[in-house]
Amino acid sequence: MMNRRLFVQGLSAATLLAKSITSFAEANVGDPAAPAPVRLGIIGPGSRGKELIRNFLRVPGVTIGAAADVYAPRFQELNQLCGYTVAAHSDYRALVDRKDLDAIVVATPLSFHAQHVIAALQSGRHVYGEKTMAFTVAEVNDIVKTVDAGKQIFQVGHQYRYAPWIRSAIDYVRRGEIGDVTHVYGYWHRNSDWRRPVADPSLERLINWRLYNEYSLGLLAELGSHHIDIANWVFGETAQAAYATGSIAVYHDGRENDDNVQAILSYSKGRRFVFSSLTDNAEVGNQLWIYRTKGSLNLTFEDAGFFYEPKRANQLASKPGDKVKAITAGASYRPAGEMPYRGAGKRLDIPVTEDLTTTACRAFIDCIRTGQKPIADARVGRGSALSVITGNKALSAKRELEVPSSV
Repeated sequence: MMNRRLFVQGLSAATLLAKSITSFAEANVGDPAAPAPVRLGIIGPGSRGKELIRNFLRVPGVTIGAAADVYAPRFQELNQLCGYTVAAHSDYRALVDRKDLDAIVVATPLSFHAQHVIAALQSGRHVYGEKTMAFTVAEVNDIVKTVDAGKQIFQVGHQYRYAPWIRSAIDYVRRGEIGDVTHVYGYWHRNSDWRRPVADPSLERLINWRLYNEYSLGLLAELGSHHIDIANWVFGETAQAAYATGSIAVYHDGRENDDNVQAILSYSKGRRFVFSSLTDNAEVGNQLWIYRTKGSLNLTFEDAGFFYEPKRANQLASKPGDKVKAITAGASYRPAGEMPYRGAGKRLDIPVTEDLTTTACRAFIDCIRTGQKPIADARVGRGSALSVITGNKALSAKRELEVPSSV
C-alpha cells in the first residue's frame, strides 16, 4: 500500500542535466527578443504530470530541470517526452532543495498536494499546483496562509478560467445577457471504468489512487471541481451549503470512491449549482448550462453559445385584485412547449487556437516573467476546494452540510 512515507523516502542523488538544456540557454544569450528562460521542476510526473509538462514545453524558453517521484519508471517516460535527461529524485525534498529551479509543478495525488505545495512555496519557488487545491479544509487554509506570507506566484490548475471563449461568455453573462443567473448545471459523463491497468498488484493504490478515499475525493474533486469553480465565478461567491449522493453502481472491483456522483450546492438568494458525473455512459459528456429567464449559456471545452427563450404567454395576476386581460384556458399540458428546446442561438465566434491546459500553462509562465498575479490564484482554488471537501463529507453523512467560509 502506498502511504505518505513513500513520497519522502529514497535516494536523493541526481543525474546531470542533458546538454540540450544548457545549449538552449547559451543559444539565446544576448538575444533581446528571446523570452527569459524558465526552468521547472515537477513533483509527480505521472499521467497528469506528463500532460502538464507536454503543455509547458510548448511555451518558448521553458525547460524541465528536475523531477521527483516514488515510481522510477516515470523518469524514463519523462525523458522521452522532453527529449533529454531530466534530473531524477525519489525524495521530493531533494528536488525542493535544488538551487537551479525557477518554479515547481505539483501533480501528485490529491492527499499530498498541501505537503508538496507548501514545501515548494517555502523554498522560495513559484508553484503551479493541480486542482483540487488540497485534501482538507485545514490544508486549504494552510496553503492560502503560505501564499499570503510570501511573494511567490501560486496558480491552481483551473484551466477553464483561461479559455478565451469561456471568459468572453461569462463576461456577457455578468453584463446581463440572459438576466440574473439562478442555476448552473454541470455534467461530466464518461464511459470508462476510470481504472488503469496494473501489472503488479502491490502497485494498485499507487497507480489507481483516484479510486481510494485515502488519496482522493473522487469524481467531485477530479471532475466536478472545474464546474464548481465556474459556478463560483458566475455567482460571484462561494457556496454556502452542499449536498451530494453517489454509489458504486457498475464497477464492483474493490474501489472505494463512487462510480457516479450527483451534487447540489446552495448559494445566496436561492441560487443553485447541480452536478452529475457518470462513468458508464458518455451521453451529454462534459458541459455546463447556465440558466436565467431570458435565456441560457452552454459551455464546453470547444465552444460557447447563448440560447434565448421565446416570449412568455400572458400570465395571471400575481396579486388578488390586480386587473388582467381575459385569457382562454387550454390543456394542462402542451408538448410543444416542454419538448427539448434550444431556441434561437448565438454561438460566440471565438476560435479555439490551443488546448485549455496550454493556455493556463502559458499564463503561469507569463506571470513568472512579468510579476503579474495569476487569474486562478489561491483564493480561486480555495473556493472550489471547500465545496469539494464539504460535498464529500455530505455524501458520507447523507445530509446537507454548511460549506466553511472562504473569507
